[in-house]
Amino acid sequence: MMLASPLLSSIPGLRHAFFTRHGGVSGGFYESLNGGVGSDDDPANVAENRRRMAEQMGVTPSHFLSVWQIHSPDAVAASGPWENAARPRGDALVTRTEGLAIGVTAADCGPILFVDPNARVVGAAHAGWKGALSGILESTVEAMEKLGAERSGIVAAIGPLIRQHSYEVGGEFVERFVEADAENALFFLPSAREGHAMFDLAGFIRMRLENTGVLMIDDIGIDTYSDDRFYSYRRSVHRKEPDYGRHVHAIALE
Repeated sequence: MMLASPLLSSIPGLRHAFFTRHGGVSGGFYESLNGGVGSDDDPANVAENRRRMAEQMGVTPSHFLSVWQIHSPDAVAASGPWENAARPRGDALVTRTEGLAIGVTAADCGPILFVDPNARVVGAAHAGWKGALSGILESTVEAMEKLGAERSGIVAAIGPLIRQHSYEVGGEFVERFVEADAENALFFLPSAREGHAMFDLAGFIRMRLENTGVLMIDDIGIDTYSDDRFYSYRRSVHRKEPDYGRHVHAIALE
């Protein structure tokens, strides 16, 4: 049902989870632990799945929060629960409130969980290529600093995401990254298909984290596309499925 980062697991007073797709009630291509409020799955199934995840995190469903993700560089601070209908838009959450689980949803994009153990501030970011390129990781660190964290003391864990051997992109994608910074060419390898390349999203995320001053980084190294324990947007597209499930990845201060 869930995986953990060894680095985060060593920190006392902290709960976290990179949830797999197993252990829920959804059926069909959503099978089974779909946490995507924005998916076309039966809302009752999604609610039950999220209740089960909240239970694993040691919180009530009302204290199991996620944002309305828009592939942006925007980070939101949370101090208490909100209704799903009132979810703020953004792609990261931060908090220093104990007993509040904050999370992001993903299905190939990169989930990153953060904690400053000394300041007792946590964060969760959703970094697809667009968010990572436009600054969601830097925004998350800045939002944590506003709550008292110090970037040199932040620990981060990169969860399951689509890995380079599965992530083929077109030439215009490469051009966008190289135009932003010529050194970004390091994150692309030639593809078997002419005019295409294989993109290292995890490596790009690690570089952005390191450049912003976060140096204690764990990466659990799992590829969502090739590992059937996880939902994958690209795999669903290739199978011509009309929608896809979303994982939730969460962190909380006990």
